[in-house]
Amino acid sequence: MGAVHAKSADNTGEVGGGLFEFEEPVELEEEPMPKPQIKLEGVRARVDRVHVDGLNRTKDDIIKSTVNDLFQATDFEDVIMRAHKVRRALDSMGCFRDIGVFIDVSSGPEATPEGLEVTFQVKELSRVVGGINTTVSENEGNLVLGVKLPNVAGRGERIAAEYSVGHRSSSNFSVAATKPFPHKPLAPVVTWTVYQQNHEYPWSGYKLLDRGLLLDLSFNTSAATKHSIQWEGLVRDTSVLSKTTSFRVRESSGPQMKSVVRHIISVDHRDEPIFPTKGSWVQFCSELAGLGGGVAHLKTELNIQANGQIMEDVVLQASGSAGVLHDVFGSSLPDRLFLGGPASLRGFRQRGVGPHCDGQATGGNLYWAGGVHIFGPLPFTNAQTGIASLFRSHAFLTAGCLADPEDTTTWWLESLCAVRVSVGAGVALRLGRAARLELNYCVPVRSLPSDQPAAGLQFGVAAQFL
Repeated sequence: MGAVHAKSADNTGEVGGGLFEFEEPVELEEEPMPKPQIKLEGVRARVDRVHVDGLNRTKDDIIKSTVNDLFQATDFEDVIMRAHKVRRALDSMGCFRDIGVFIDVSSGPEATPEGLEVTFQVKELSRVVGGINTTVSENEGNLVLGVKLPNVAGRGERIAAEYSVGHRSSSNFSVAATKPFPHKPLAPVVTWTVYQQNHEYPWSGYKLLDRGLLLDLSFNTSAATKHSIQWEGLVRDTSVLSKTTSFRVRESSGPQMKSVVRHIISVDHRDEPIFPTKGSWVQFCSELAGLGGGVAHLKTELNIQANGQIMEDVVLQASGSAGVLHDVFGSSLPDRLFLGGPASLRGFRQRGVGPHCDGQATGGNLYWAGGVHIFGPLPFTNAQTGIASLFRSHAFLTAGCLADPEDTTTWWLESLCAVRVSVGAGVALRLGRAARLELNYCVPVRSLPSDQPAAGLQFGVAAQFL
């Protein structure tokens, strides 16, 4: 590093001593040293041995089939990539709480000149794991008490029991048994669930008690595409919530048996689910009821979302949803479609869009909704660090329609003409990686006489917003 402290001026033609000009030391910037680059793909290597330390209950056969992929590596970069893939496969089994990977030069009498030894250090989950967490449903927070028995038979099987209580007198209880097949094509996971759900819906004047069995087969066709095929059989008991419940709602009360086949496909390319900055997400759910029981209908719903960063820390989001219910026979009020509330069409009460009877929502069989949102950091704060990173300022415009057309030849005209619109702004708070909370000031711009608009502050919490 050089520094100049003084210099002599040119004094030609001048009698007397020299003139000196003093300056502050000047720091000269050092040129950054080039970092050495090693092309790992050119380094020949192979895996001689794989060690998995820390196994107790987990069976050897499922571990061997997981790590066998490492022996196909041909160079050092391939070893690292395959070791990372194996680590993710071990983590997805649900048997371990901590997995470490160490790569060393192979030694011993059977070592090859280019051989490596890969060691996975694992810590198995306890035989019984308990916990307390929270979930969200229809603008309702739930406290969940759960107990799990992980890795019951040594191959990733687990049994879980949960009991949840919501702040609006809802309660759920479920027991689920899960069996993964990580080495089969598409890595399917099979789940059997027995449940009881008790919910109250004051916006529609009824309460619902469901007891049923759910069989679920989930698998991935790509890193971003997930499928879920379900069969659900349940006994539903719908009852009135109060003496003021309308007669239209009372008509749907009573027990019902229902059998449902459902297919859910979701494609998620977002960088993160709650406050994404880029990427898109699509979910399509189709449901067929009528293979047994007293209810027959076809229901389909579509949800889409696209995100893009228009400037630093400012994200533009476009979202939309649509649903159609075709009733064959027996469909009751809980099967119908609803719209409105802080998590869907903001500026309206919960289920406040569409047909009502005596102030209680009766739902429809067709809806569509869309929104444009702008998310940015809180003003006068650093959006990257501290508690401010959990918050976003939020401005939106949402529009949608819920219809119950009687004439099927003009349903499209009714759905296009009866548009509701709202605008607003507020603050959003991320709750972990599972949900978010919004406090917005909403202004309904367009509504119909049958709707229930809610201008002013609106509070909402959900895992998925419009």
